[in-house]
Amino acid sequence: MSLPEIPVTLANPRGFCAGVDRAIEIVERALIMRGAPIFVRHEVVHNRFVVEDLMRKGAVFVEEIDEVPDGATVIFSAHGVAREVQEAAQERGLKVLDATCPLVTKVHSEMIRYGREGKTVVLIGHAGHPEVEGTMGQATGPVLLVEDEEDVAELEIGPDTALAYVTQTTLSVDDTARILEALRERFPQIEGPRKDDICYATQNRQDAIRELAKACDVVLVVGSANSSNSNRLRELAEQTGARAYLIDGAEFIRPHWLEGANRVGISAGASAPEVLVEEVLDYLQGLGCKLEAGLFREDEGISFSLPLELRRPLEKS
Repeated sequence: MSLPEIPVTLANPRGFCAGVDRAIEIVERALIMRGAPIFVRHEVVHNRFVVEDLMRKGAVFVEEIDEVPDGATVIFSAHGVAREVQEAAQERGLKVLDATCPLVTKVHSEMIRYGREGKTVVLIGHAGHPEVEGTMGQATGPVLLVEDEEDVAELEIGPDTALAYVTQTTLSVDDTARILEALRERFPQIEGPRKDDICYATQNRQDAIRELAKACDVVLVVGSANSSNSNRLRELAEQTGARAYLIDGAEFIRPHWLEGANRVGISAGASAPEVLVEEVLDYLQGLGCKLEAGLFREDEGISFSLPLELRRPLEKS
């Protein structure tokens, strides 16, 4: 099938964020400095390509701490973990490296502080997501999970209850704003963090894809199905008016998706590597599509420090 001269536009920013860069580098450095196998509790980031690449290098992904052998190194994923997981690793004397995104750690700190202040915490997030499970597991007092405005309407909270809220970092900015509006309307006394919990990368990528979808008939979002922020990008592109598809890579594209399109847009979730975007672009160019903008990917000027024990320079091979 040939799709001659359909222009292709790339979103900016797109792809890896600072938290994902840090988490992947922690695993890679641990493998080099401590040797394989290195155990990782849960997928370090939600991307199939990244996880499979790290497995080939010697990372072993597990779901529970009791799957990690005695004396081994275990890495906590970028999504963070509950306190009981941290305590279980400590009790077993495992060597722990924490790849939790610092912005998720900020939410954990808020959850702990509000609990110590005697507040009931409303957590806005998606049930079952690892970040939500980890954040709820940091609570030191009552915590209530809401996913939408309907959940807010069903909350049973006494009028004298001291309330605060925190949010998952990878939510839809627009959806979260509506939920917060509903919360504040029902509970005017509710407190929140001084700075929005939704991370800079989520906000920036959602802003970029909204503009992209206004100009494109079809938007392809590179990201895995279990990636919350990638799913939100696809949903936002669709809500803006484009036909939007979430794909793990170029091999998942169906050419008939592009039939009748005047312009195609490409973005990528915060856990999707740029090499996958380049492969998608190569595939589309093979069909005859034409790139309108260069491969330049915007530097957002954010970086996070590695754990102290991994900061020494690596020896060149």
